[in-house]
Parts: sequence; C-alpha cells; structure tokens
Amino acid sequence: MMYQTIRYQLEDGIARITLSRPEVMNALSALMRRELRAALTRAVEEARVVVLTGEGRAFCSGQDLQDAGDPSQIDFEAVLNGEYVPLLRAITEAPIPVIAAVNGAAAGAGANIALACDVVIAAESASFIQAFTRIGLIPDAGGTHWLPRQIGLARAMGAMLFADRITARQAADWGMIWEAVPDAEFAAVIAARAAHLAQGPGLAYRGVKQALRQSFDLDLASALALEARLQGEAGQSADFREGVRAFLEKRAPRFTGG
Repeated sequence: MMYQTIRYQLEDGIARITLSRPEVMNALSALMRRELRAALTRAVEEARVVVLTGEGRAFCSGQDLQDAGDPSQIDFEAVLNGEYVPLLRAITEAPIPVIAAVNGAAAGAGANIALACDVVIAAESASFIQAFTRIGLIPDAGGTHWLPRQIGLARAMGAMLFADRITARQAADWGMIWEAVPDAEFAAVIAARAAHLAQGPGLAYRGVKQALRQSFDLDLASALALEARLQGEAGQSADFREGVRAFLEKRAPRFTGG
C-alpha cells in the first residue's frame, strides 16, 4: 500500500510508522489521520509491535489548522468524533504493544496521541506541550483523560492552563512517559525496546494492555475477575509452557506469541 503522509516499514515483527510531513512538523492533516489509522490496522495483522515516530525535528505538532482552509470553519466536534476517536481507539485497543518514539516536539493533539500509546520513550531534546489554550481551545485527542491519570490533577491542570513546555526529562520524572534517553542513544534504545517486545509473549502483552486500560473504570471486584480470566487464558498458552521450560532449563525463552 502506498502512503502520502506516512512511511511504513515492517521488519522482524516490528512495524515502524513514521509521520512524514517534516515541512510542517508532521502536523496532522485529514489524510495523515486516515493513513495512520490504516497503517495501525495493517500493523495489527502483520506485526508484533508498533513503533510510532516522526520525521525531522518534530514528533507531531498537532492538528493542521490550515488543512481545510479557514480554521474558524472547522467543526472540531465532528472531526474529533469522526477521525480522532477511531484513531485513538486503534492505538489503545490494538492487541499488540504500541511504542511512541518521540524524537522531537510533541504538541497539542500530537502530544496526546503519543500519550495514548502503551509506552512512550523520548529523546532528551524532545518536549511535550499542551498548546491548546494558546489558541483558545481546550485539550483534546484524549489529553484530558490521559494526563491527570499519568501525572495527577495538579500538574495536568497547570500543564493545560499555562501551556508550558515540558521537557522529556521532566516528563519522565513526573511519570508522564516511560523514559527519556540521550539523543545519541535514542535510535539504539528504540530498536532494543521494540525487539524485546517483538520477541516476547504476545498473549500476555495483550492481557496486560486490556487489564491496565480497563483498570480505571472497574471496581476492585470487577478488576480481580478480569485479571483472573486473563491469567487463566495466559496459563493455557504455548508461551507460558515455553516460559516454564526455559526457566527450568536455565535458558532464554523462545516465545511464539501464542
């Protein structure tokens, strides 16, 4: 499949999706949103892990306000419900891990798409900006859901009201992302993290995603019941049997993802 706004590469079970509009800091046009969603759907069918990153000096600068002409004529509610919600669900409901490799600035919806991913790894030169109030909007693309759960209400409120730049190191210290790594090591760290997940127990990863994604919406009894059901499925898997054999034989496991 040919894409105009993204690049898609598949190798060793890793689908690398690169936002590729560097001339506008990978701003999200309608076409890019459609292509990104299609690429995520494709990755679920043929990969074991997704790496989402940006080309050039930015990860993603958010909504392309000039994509459809006059920004004042954008029906944001319709765009969010019709385009962003399906895209965010494609990330969060994917049965395989999705890594956001934040190579540079992640602003507005671009920041929140990164935060929707399962693991966020950022270069130390990268930053996150909830830029919406700078142009009279509220945070969207799931930001009002993810951020207070990741860093607490006080920090989320400040980040969104002041629209301050949050460095990658600060984001890691706050628990907003998994890790910030030196720029010189960024590519190697992403490759190693992706390879680790691609070689891991796919069914277990799927269960981890489901249990954690639902945990905020469940009471304790429901969470324990879901946990037990998912563990029962994992306990019947070929990967579990291989993991036990490898442990007893004192060797690295060779998981198949089933």
